[in-house]
Amino acid sequence: MTDNGCVFCAIVNGRADASVVHEDDSVIAFMDLQPVTPGHVLVIPKAHAVGLEDLQEGVGVAVWKVAHQLGRALRRSGLRCEGVNLFLADGEAAFQEVFHVHLHVFPRFAGDPFRMEADWRVQERAQLDRAAAAVRGGLAALDAG
Repeated sequence: MTDNGCVFCAIVNGRADASVVHEDDSVIAFMDLQPVTPGHVLVIPKAHAVGLEDLQEGVGVAVWKVAHQLGRALRRSGLRCEGVNLFLADGEAAFQEVFHVHLHVFPRFAGDPFRMEADWRVQERAQLDRAAAAVRGGLAALDAG
């Protein structure tokens, strides 16, 4: 895939500055310019992938592996870290702003500014069963493709 002026591809290719914390053959991780909390890191595949649909499975595994290591590292970093969030937005409706897959890894602590609003009510089993059937159908479609 082409990077089409992608800022994350510019970082990968050394055309844009970044505070890098990890780099290997397929993944690079660097500090977010607009951190939720101090220590907020982005983990990205080096190969341009707009969203999960474009991301090779093995590269996705590498992204999550690095994120796991960074989450553990944040707890040992000396930065305020009482918990860790991993957050990935896939698509505009999910609030993806840079269209190159990126996994946010950021430390959490009581009173920090990050909020996620939703309707967290318990749902009826029948509704959950219908949603589960739809997801199984999606898995079957992946297997058939």
